[in-house]
Amino acid sequence: MNNFIKCPRGTKDILPKDNKKWHMIENKAHNILRSYGYEEIRTPIFEETKLFERGIGENTDVVDKEMYNFTDQGNRRLTLRPEGTAGVVRSFIENQLYNDKINRLWYCGPMFRYERPQSGRQRQFHQIGIECIGSDDARADFEIIAIAWNFFSSLKVSKISLELNSIGDHNDRSKYIVALKKFFIENKDLLDPESIEKIDKNPLRILDSKKESIKKIIEKAPLLPNFLSEKSKEHFNQLCDYLTHSKIPYKINPMLVRGLDYYTYTAFEIKAKDLGAQDTICGGGRYNNLIQELGGPSIPAVGCGIGIERLLLVCNERENILPLDFIVVSMDKKTKNYSIKVMNLLQKMGFNVEISLYETRIQKQLKKAIQAKAIACVIIGEEEVKNNVISIKWIKSKEQTEVNVQDLKLLKKIYIDQVFVGFNY
Repeated sequence: MNNFIKCPRGTKDILPKDNKKWHMIENKAHNILRSYGYEEIRTPIFEETKLFERGIGENTDVVDKEMYNFTDQGNRRLTLRPEGTAGVVRSFIENQLYNDKINRLWYCGPMFRYERPQSGRQRQFHQIGIECIGSDDARADFEIIAIAWNFFSSLKVSKISLELNSIGDHNDRSKYIVALKKFFIENKDLLDPESIEKIDKNPLRILDSKKESIKKIIEKAPLLPNFLSEKSKEHFNQLCDYLTHSKIPYKINPMLVRGLDYYTYTAFEIKAKDLGAQDTICGGGRYNNLIQELGGPSIPAVGCGIGIERLLLVCNERENILPLDFIVVSMDKKTKNYSIKVMNLLQKMGFNVEISLYETRIQKQLKKAIQAKAIACVIIGEEEVKNNVISIKWIKSKEQTEVNVQDLKLLKKIYIDQVFVGFNY
């Protein structure tokens, strides 16, 4: 058994026992997003490499170190998507979705980054993405944050906090980068080689450092809010006002810049304290220039991504697991066709039904039904076939009921009575 093939490092199988919680999270997201008027979009898992180089930024860690790139048989440079926004924007432009209406879009699926695997973050990870395209109103920023906040509340995620910043427009950041470069050059002796390399490439990325020694230096760095234009300040103040009125608590973090180059104005993160150091479960912001930079018209947008693996670690909502209603048991080979007919009839009535594939004594099959947490066991023997009936052994009450196949509609009332045995109304 030592030579069996394992899943690649940084990937995980999602087993049937785990899928129930995944489905619960995905269904809640779908319902909340639908209530806000968002529609699903599905884009390819791989895109042309230049999409991410132009969209995310060539000097980001994602493009520089973390992307899974390959050349196909047609000599095309392709990349497994490291995030979802660039692909959505590409689709938005290619399919000419731009018009007078606001496009509210969401997606869910796997992303890929070559990072050190750790709890809640794999090299293949899954994201729920939310994008509001077509408005530069601060209410759109608020809407994205409110959806994520309400989603986490519905999942009973405890100890969550919202951190906000404005990173301004291109002119604001250009002025800030000049000041930031000057500061880091003056403190070059205190920086590590990786940070020194970023001074000329993109000094904003130094602010993302997780190293304690670098964090202490960053504390003394110039603050981006001091370089904001009046327009940037007004947009940010409006967003803060909407959050305050909606009683969504927030903290302004002047060092928050996010790791992708396309952000403008708003940048935010929602964190879960129980996750420790890697505590971000949602990150996003505004990207007013990205659509134009990728060849489309000048259209503003805002969005966020929610990491499902990390969310699973802090989700306290219990999944609503549908019970297995019936296990259909055949007493011998002659009754198998009849048992299939019964299974089909019960499924058409809306019951969850399994057919037993074990060929053992009835007592053993009843034990299997108990282990599977079935409500009842449907027993099919020669007498049942002959009389066109089914015998039902109810697990909880230990009672047995006989129902004619022609009168299966009566089964729903009997089922309710049996499920609520001993229940005080």
